[in-house]
Amino acid sequence: MATYLIEPEQRTVHDHFSAELPAVLTIDSGDTVEFRTLDAGWGLIDQVDPFSPPDKFESLTRGSYPGHPLCGPIAIRGAHPGMTLEIKIKVVRTGSWGWSGAGGIPLFFNEQLGVAEGEECLLRWSLDQAEGKARNQFGHIIPIRPFMGIMGMPPDEPGRHSTFVPMFCGGNLDCKELIAGTSLFLPITVDTGLFSVGDGHAVQGDGEISGVGLECPMESVVLEFRLHQAQLLTMPRAKTDEGWITFGLHTDLNEATVMAADQMLKLVSEIYPLSRKQALALASHTVDFRITQAVNPVRGVHAVLPDASIEFAVE
Repeated sequence: MATYLIEPEQRTVHDHFSAELPAVLTIDSGDTVEFRTLDAGWGLIDQVDPFSPPDKFESLTRGSYPGHPLCGPIAIRGAHPGMTLEIKIKVVRTGSWGWSGAGGIPLFFNEQLGVAEGEECLLRWSLDQAEGKARNQFGHIIPIRPFMGIMGMPPDEPGRHSTFVPMFCGGNLDCKELIAGTSLFLPITVDTGLFSVGDGHAVQGDGEISGVGLECPMESVVLEFRLHQAQLLTMPRAKTDEGWITFGLHTDLNEATVMAADQMLKLVSEIYPLSRKQALALASHTVDFRITQAVNPVRGVHAVLPDASIEFAVE
C-alpha cells in the first residue's frame, strides 16, 4: 500500500466542498495520506511567536466569505455512491501554536450569556505536543487531545457547499472523539469520493460552547482510506477505543437527538439479535447521548455505545 504527503499550497487548499473540484491526488483503497493543514483562520503552520497574530496563507481562490481552509480533495479509485469510506485516523499532531476566544460577536449563546457586546476575549496558545499541554498568554495550562473538526466529502448536488455545517457525508462534525486510533465511516455520494480534511483542534469540550475549539494548524494528520462495498450508511458512524458512535445532525437539537438515536438503534440491531423496541429499551441503559456542538446552525448530537455493554447469557 502506498503513502503520500500533501502540503498546503495553492492547488491543494480550498474553502468549500464541491463535486466539481478537481482531485489533487488519486489513491487506491488501503493507501495512506499524510496531510499538513492550516488553522481555521488560514494561519500558516510555522510561526515565529505563538502569542502574536499569525502570518496568513495567501490563497488565490479564497472566496469573499471563505470557509475553513481544507486540504484535498482526494479521489479514491473504485469509490461510488452507495459505498462507505472508512477513514482510519492514525496520527493527529498539532503545530506549535493555536488560538481560541469568546464573546464580542452577536451569536445566540453569546447573547443569552450576556457576552455579545464589547471586544472578543482572544486567547493565544503555545502547544507542546510532547507534553500534551497548551499554555496561553495568561499562563493558563490545559491538556490537549487533538482531532480534526472537518473530514468529509461533497454531497451529490451542484455548486459550492459550506465548510461550516456538518452534513450526512461528513464536513464540520466537530466531534472531539475522532482522535488518533479512531475510524470514521462516511457514506460516499459522488464517484471517487473527493475527500477533504481541515479545521484542526488541539482540544474541545462537547458542545463547543464559545463557538470555537482551540484552533490550530496540524503538523501531521495521517489517514488511511478503505472502501467498503456492502455497508450502506445514510449518516456518519465512528469506532473508537471506547465503542461505537452514531451521529444526528439538525437545526433543532431535539431532532438531532432523535436522528442519533435512530442511527444507534439501527447499529444495535446490526450487532445484536434484537428487535427495534428491545434495542431502544437496552439503549436507555447502555448508550450515552452527548452534544457534539450546539453553536453551529446545524446542531450535532452523538450517541456512544461502549464495547461489550450488552451480553447474552449462555444457557
